[in-house]
Amino acid sequence: MARSAILNVMVVAATKAGRALTRDFGEVENLQVSRKGPGDFVTAADTRAEKILREELQRARPGYSLLMEESGSTEGADPQHRFIVDPLDGTTNFMHGIPIFGISIALERQGQIVAGVIYNPVMNELFIAEKGNGTFMNNRRLRVSGRTTMTDCVIGTGIPHLGRGDHGLALMEIQHVMGEVSAIRRAGAASIDLAWVAAGRLDGFWEHDLKPWDMAAGLLMIREAGGYVSDITGGEKIFETESVAAGNEYIHRGLLGLLKKARKPA
Repeated sequence: MARSAILNVMVVAATKAGRALTRDFGEVENLQVSRKGPGDFVTAADTRAEKILREELQRARPGYSLLMEESGSTEGADPQHRFIVDPLDGTTNFMHGIPIFGISIALERQGQIVAGVIYNPVMNELFIAEKGNGTFMNNRRLRVSGRTTMTDCVIGTGIPHLGRGDHGLALMEIQHVMGEVSAIRRAGAASIDLAWVAAGRLDGFWEHDLKPWDMAAGLLMIREAGGYVSDITGGEKIFETESVAAGNEYIHRGLLGLLKKARKPA
């Protein structure tokens, strides 16, 4: 596919940071690790990758604002554009030698996500999307799954862990979904899950307690691959509610119905 200049900037930044993550992944047992909070960690690899991404993006577009997982928000001279960046989504997988993690970069223009990159350097899978131009993985165009029956579907989710999330609600939601689908998967990196929905590997996905950097690029990819995304109630306040549900038209609707049942009081 033909890439715009700005998408090329994002791809170059992601691939450069990906090389650093791949080196660190090979030395993960020796990597310095610190706690952000209960059940949350930051590694030297996070910090190193974020530094590379910041330098690459600011050199190419010095006026753009930044929202980055580790260092937070940086206001630029251009208020219309903002990069939303997760330098290492799937830190726990990374720390345990599980090769499902990624770099996520989205470009927001006037409040709309217009370009996205998600890169798993160990698997060498580069997902890219631009508004109006489709979603691709390693130059192959992607479409969401065509399945229309929940019983045929594999659905992805995130499961809250130590110190985070509503464990009771998560168990209720899983209980309602698991009896209606072929399988449930928990990969451990929301950006990768969303990219896999765009690729048709997962038929649907839902999760709570996500931040913009976890979701922004993946939301665009699913839409550009013909899918539907909303917050967990079917609304448009995805970033505000920190929740997402996704799939094709039929699976998205079916998934929302099951999650609604889980929220009803007994």
